[in-house]
Amino acid sequence: MNPSFQPARRHVLAAAAGALMLSTLSGAALAQDSYPSKPITIIVPYAPGGQGDVFARLIGERLGTALKQPVIVDNRPGASGALGTRIAARAKGDGYTLLLGQTGEMAVNQFVVKELGYEPLKDFKPVVLVGDAPLVMAVPANSKYKTLQDLVKAAQVKPEAVAYASSGTATPGHLAAAALALGVKSTMVHVPYKGAGQAMTDLLGGQVDFFFSSASAVMGYVTTNRLRALAVSTPKRMPTLPNVPTVAESGVPDFSFSLWGGVFAPAETPDAIVTRLNAEINKILAEPAIRSRLEADGSAVRQNTPAEFADFVKRDVAKYQGLVKATGIQAD
Repeated sequence: MNPSFQPARRHVLAAAAGALMLSTLSGAALAQDSYPSKPITIIVPYAPGGQGDVFARLIGERLGTALKQPVIVDNRPGASGALGTRIAARAKGDGYTLLLGQTGEMAVNQFVVKELGYEPLKDFKPVVLVGDAPLVMAVPANSKYKTLQDLVKAAQVKPEAVAYASSGTATPGHLAAAALALGVKSTMVHVPYKGAGQAMTDLLGGQVDFFFSSASAVMGYVTTNRLRALAVSTPKRMPTLPNVPTVAESGVPDFSFSLWGGVFAPAETPDAIVTRLNAEINKILAEPAIRSRLEADGSAVRQNTPAEFADFVKRDVAKYQGLVKATGIQAD
């Protein structure tokens, strides 16, 4: 090849590469400008009525108004949240299928479920944290345990004398109770149920001694004096239960568990779309009516970026990995 031709050839190749890059960027910008052009689906991997469903419906209608497209909440329960999460992980990364992911399916399941079918930190991009609610440790209203210390003393004097409910093996409530038993160096009996409904029924009937429940599910029973709240699982007290101490205040240092939920997008979703969704949902979370509703359950969160939410998830993943290793808990 003539050496004098090489610079000209390189110039042509550079120009072609530049044109291709401009074309790609223009296409991405066009996609961003036209997004959304059809309805958006938020998959909730649990049945209607749960906390994730509440979060999705709180933001869904307002997000639809902001984006001028319908937002559909699609409940896909099954396999402790894994079924719906798998569907979302395999969806096209175009911003039209999102996931309302929670503690269990995004931080816990990967350590307790064999052949999960998705990798939370690989298959999804965190978009925004919507809510982060405490778990409330509740006992029947006529329980002999007036404080958490009463219950702990009973368990320490007679191991396995105290039984607790959960909405399923390896769920956040189960892990919180297991962490409590580990922290006070005692053994408590785990009674798993297929969902929170039956667990709550048996707690009300006195068949079990306590239940770490979502705040939204238990508050009605506490305010009507059918259940008594002994403690909350987060480092700070709930504004709506100011007289109920935290577990940490009650003698278990550094105890911190919550039931959080946030929006995730399939991994291939363009960053520009993730950024836009984050901005729109943060605006919704700042609305007084929405914030008041979230504060009632102690689940309101500050404005957060995708990077901040990603760091939040990574920290929770590390915490549950250590807890599962310490307790040996595995899903059924």
